Amino acid sequence: MSGHSQTSATQNRRVVVAMSGGVDSATAAVVLLDRGYQVIGMMMRLWAEEDAAGEEASVNRCCSPEAVDDARQVCQLLGIPFYLVNYEREFKRHVVDTFVAEYCRGRTPNPCLACNRRIKFDLLLHHALALDAQYLATGHYARIREVDGVYQLCKGVDPAKDQSYVLYMLGQAELRHLLFPIGDYTKSQVRAIARQRALPVAGREESQDLCFVRDNDYRRFLSEYAPDAIQPGPIFDSTGRPLGEHKGLPFYTIGQRSGLGISAPEALYVLEIDLSRNALIVGPASELGQSELIAEEVSYVSGHAPPAPIQVTAKIRRQARLARATLTPLDGNRAQLVFTRPLRDITPGQGVVFYQGDVVLGGGIIASVH
Repeated sequence: MSGHSQTSATQNRRVVVAMSGGVDSATAAVVLLDRGYQVIGMMMRLWAEEDAAGEEASVNRCCSPEAVDDARQVCQLLGIPFYLVNYEREFKRHVVDTFVAEYCRGRTPNPCLACNRRIKFDLLLHHALALDAQYLATGHYARIREVDGVYQLCKGVDPAKDQSYVLYMLGQAELRHLLFPIGDYTKSQVRAIARQRALPVAGREESQDLCFVRDNDYRRFLSEYAPDAIQPGPIFDSTGRPLGEHKGLPFYTIGQRSGLGISAPEALYVLEIDLSRNALIVGPASELGQSELIAEEVSYVSGHAPPAPIQVTAKIRRQARLARATLTPLDGNRAQLVFTRPLRDITPGQGVVFYQGDVVLGGGIIASVH
């Protein structure tokens, strides 16, 4: 069982399910009802930029009117309460403003990490507990296991859908109040449960877009919200030879190949974003790849850093393959990772997550690459 191995103890336990209007959170609510929980549906209203005319607000794709209607309809069908909570101001400050600021620092952020850390598993979790709920549940494909009084965060059983990477910041204080009811299921099993219960969202497709950018064009978004950071500058190769001009550093990321606007006898990739010179450093694939990174804002699920260097596998971005590395904790909530082979796209601003087997040890934000 995903969660905390409760059986009959689930009777009369209240749980708030974070509804998204999608099939995963709806099925999570079904699974919890079937396990005897008292379920409340709750959906977040999040910030979105104004529409192109600037007259009225567009909608955040995570909480569009259609998604809200779908979530409300699911809750009505299941006979559970539904609440819509407004976190627009907090989302703008902690997620959107951070997203813009990171790009202005020459980094490539993942806003889902900031949202999980500051909004979903902080504000929403505390809101749920304030309603005398014992738990907040979400539709993430991950699992929680309790071993000798310590909560472990584990991968979901469906390797194609595992979402443990975006949950690395969760610690003991959060995990004791969280449930991931569909972590033991595959996506096809989740859809099958939804169809069996005639949920209107059973066939709804997922969106991986930037939820707060109206057209999913982050370059256009940054041009409007951080125009001072979009300054053209030189493109150099690794020897310092000028090759052309870039359109603004926030438009590029490590490992990028397309959109450089350079004619060369071999494919060129972004090797480095040099903020001090407002320069882009590019080179062939043979020059791409680093073996070491320093992460900051590092947290460990257990609450404790390992006492000595340990062998781990690590993900350097959400879609990356696991790579073997040596993890060495450093002072100031930092850590060093040295990989057994160079990785082509280690990118400052992205999350790096440490695993041992199916268990998430923790993670942090990539600060520098060596």
